[in-house]
Amino acid sequence: MSIWWSLHLRRDAASVPLARRLLLGAMETAGVDPDISYDLSVALSEACANAVEHGGDAGSPAAYRVTAYLDGETCRIEVADAGPGFPGGGRRVPVRVPHAEAEHGRGLCLIRELADHVHIGDGPGRRGAVVSFDKILKWRTGAPLMAV
Repeated sequence: MSIWWSLHLRRDAASVPLARRLLLGAMETAGVDPDISYDLSVALSEACANAVEHGGDAGSPAAYRVTAYLDGETCRIEVADAGPGFPGGGRRVPVRVPHAEAEHGRGLCLIRELADHVHIGDGPGRRGAVVSFDKILKWRTGAPLMAV
């Protein structure tokens, strides 16, 4: 079975826990293992926080998009904003580990650690940033939407 949902959210800090709760609710209802759900929710929170903080300027829309797909044994999540994108014009974005004392800069590293496959780059037409990641799902016993 496949399900997907998409949200258009304001670039506001309050949107981050909303997206996380919706994902966790969908995963729980589908019967995804809680550890997998937790990993995906942390990765989603980090991607959303980046979109809120870096996803626009005075001339760009005050919104970002979150799309999640549960397809068979995989969950794919994409967070896209309308900000300036990543430095380097959309080439592969290097993720640098921040200094231990740094207050920020761990989000993309966390996403890479928590997900199985990650793509970080510019959006279509080099406008905005897109962070997408997927993870192989594990299911609770008797999960209602478990892939067969």
